[in-house]
Amino acid sequence: MSIVITGATGQLGRHVVEALLERNVPAGEIVAAGRSVEKIADLAGRGVQVRTMDYSDAASVAEALKGARKVLLISGSEVGQRVEQHRTVIEAAKAEGVELVAYTSIANADTTGMKLAAEHQATEAILQESGVPFVLLRNGWYLENYTDQLPGTLAQGAIAGSAGEGRVSAASRADYANAAAAVLVANDQAGRIYELGGDEPFTMAELAAEISAAAGTHVSYQDLPPQEYAGMLTGFGVPEAFAEILADSDLGIARGDLLVSSGDLRKLIGRPATSLAEAVRSAAATA
Repeated sequence: MSIVITGATGQLGRHVVEALLERNVPAGEIVAAGRSVEKIADLAGRGVQVRTMDYSDAASVAEALKGARKVLLISGSEVGQRVEQHRTVIEAAKAEGVELVAYTSIANADTTGMKLAAEHQATEAILQESGVPFVLLRNGWYLENYTDQLPGTLAQGAIAGSAGEGRVSAASRADYANAAAAVLVANDQAGRIYELGGDEPFTMAELAAEISAAAGTHVSYQDLPPQEYAGMLTGFGVPEAFAEILADSDLGIARGDLLVSSGDLRKLIGRPATSLAEAVRSAAATA
């Protein structure tokens, strides 16, 4: 019997596999499943089972989940297709008789009005109806959503958005991965809901100030009407539909939809979550 990590060829999934190994889960009991398995070939060399799996290919999903005791369903990256893809994994998990599916949802999924949350809400409903034991890992924003953009931000000298003075509880991918690993190795997790986010929420203006301090150059925050912000994103090559989702997500931040105060992340990982200052300083050192 094994723990299957779906989407393991992505950044979060890779972190989860590493976190499980750090928690002394035997490598042979971990299955890393994903499309681009060449990205995780090194894990096979360390004894981890590596299996090809495509959310849109039911046969590959069923094969990847063979012998699974627990499954981490990492939400897919193809917005607009995720509900049916997730359903495929949940149905395969049910057929396999798994004892737990852990799903990476979105923060405050039961109350948020963000467009990006719709597929997560639908997936949570499928899990409720499936009869499969499940736990919800409602992840907030990644700090990397901002730090990965640092070179461009510094070149432009500004961060643009539509978040106003809203605060976001962001944490690092590694933090969320460690929380997932903690849940996967624990007992009696079925039915639990974890609202996960960083300990110190911040505004976009505070993000700009942290970047300014770390980089030694002034960066400002420019708040734009959502249509103008979406238009700016499309001008940079972001597909129109996704640009609208990003602008809408900023409006969600302005409303407080991504504000998390549960302390669940800190409790699961047993330490404070990575702070904005830590993440920005680390990114600035290599920018």
